[in-house]
Amino acid sequence: MMSTELDPRTREKLSRVSVATLSTALFKRGLRNQTIQDVHPVGRKGRNMVGPAFTLRYIPAREDLNGIEVFKNPEHPQRTAIEACPPGAVLVIDSRKNPRAASAGSILITRLMVRGAAGVVTDGGFRDSPEIAALDMPAYHNRPAAPTNLTLHQALDHNVPIGCGDVAVWPGDVMVGDDEAVIVVPAGIADEIADEAVEMTAFEDFVTEQVVAGKTIIGLYPATNPQTLTDFTAWRARNGR
Repeated sequence: MMSTELDPRTREKLSRVSVATLSTALFKRGLRNQTIQDVHPVGRKGRNMVGPAFTLRYIPAREDLNGIEVFKNPEHPQRTAIEACPPGAVLVIDSRKNPRAASAGSILITRLMVRGAAGVVTDGGFRDSPEIAALDMPAYHNRPAAPTNLTLHQALDHNVPIGCGDVAVWPGDVMVGDDEAVIVVPAGIADEIADEAVEMTAFEDFVTEQVVAGKTIIGLYPATNPQTLTDFTAWRARNGR
């Protein structure tokens, strides 16, 4: 079973750093393939999605096993995943990068939100995307998809390792999404990555101010000029960073 434990301090730190910054922090550790490919916010929220992954896996649908009557089964894996996803977690759906049929629709995603999930991500598409965009919970997909999931996707199991947008996702990995993208932070290094990303964000904010003021990036970014670090230390003191 996945661990739903995420240090509140780590969650808070990850809530105020960008996916771009996290991708660089992970790159420094040799992790080059953690940003989920070809997914976008259904509706931009102006805040980060942060939570441990709870997964749902689809396989290609087989017509004799995936008729509309399967939804009558209370143990249908798509339905049980919605009801089992823990509060504060992010439901991550492996739809095999196929957005031609929906991974879910607004009723299920609304239920997920009401149960306290931190967000939902699929490398396929959602139906009822205007309604999902209006919800107060972050959601990410490839593009809108009106056909029911049964058309192409057969829900098989949940809370297992999956692939989503060419990235391996283990239950409990920390998902972070902003208004641009979604990234997977391995659970075992989430605390240290959060600390580093906060430091990197402070420096990037300082650099941005310097560039706006007319400074060259040479010696500034990266900070190869000793004066840059002196100026950064003074900037942090002034700004409480």
